[in-house]
Amino acid sequence: MTDLSQFPITARWPATRPDIIQLYSFPTPNGVKVSIALEELGLEYEPHLVTLADADVKSDAFLSLSPNNKIPAILDPNGPDGPVTLFESGAILIYLAEKTGRLLGKTASDKARTIQWLMFQMGGIGPMFGQLGFFYKFAGAAMDDPTARDRYIGEAKRLLAVVERELDGKDWITGEFSIADIALAPWLNALDYYEAKDVTGYNGLTHVPAYVERFFERPAAVKGRNIPAPS
Repeated sequence: MTDLSQFPITARWPATRPDIIQLYSFPTPNGVKVSIALEELGLEYEPHLVTLADADVKSDAFLSLSPNNKIPAILDPNGPDGPVTLFESGAILIYLAEKTGRLLGKTASDKARTIQWLMFQMGGIGPMFGQLGFFYKFAGAAMDDPTARDRYIGEAKRLLAVVERELDGKDWITGEFSIADIALAPWLNALDYYEAKDVTGYNGLTHVPAYVERFFERPAAVKGRNIPAPS
């Protein structure tokens, strides 16, 4: 039987199947990227719910795997040269795609374009939409000064326009379904949670709403978007 006792995280979140990928996550847009990818790729994995409370994400056990105290993170006992631990959702998506030889495109050029759009989500859509949520729906919404709120509403509109143009005539962001879509669609869908679809012009777009709906009709997305299930 595989022994994962060298990894402190397994003391707090024990593995019942230590021979398969261990996923430590919460169903946020970043978290479900990995569960959906694992479902799409048909990889066996064991999910562990790591709440966003400091008691979990700032615990010594979780920090031993994810020093930036952010979900998701994985422990793969069957890495290419021994067990692999990873944090950062984009890095995990690339690792899983390379592990299986899927969802990165067929050629080196395809791979480069896929990673390009993955980085677009990591560096643009994710951070900007996250700030939009803070200043539009959460604590920042109480600020009298509208500068930050207007800034992130405007940036969200700009980024949505980029995606809308790119999707013209295509089902998926690079033409073929890939990890770039797995990264992008959950964050586009976050505008619903942030109650910001109207203010960002989302509902007036053609391609983006259809793209998000198409993505979440995939069986892997239907299942993976709720893994790990919140308690």
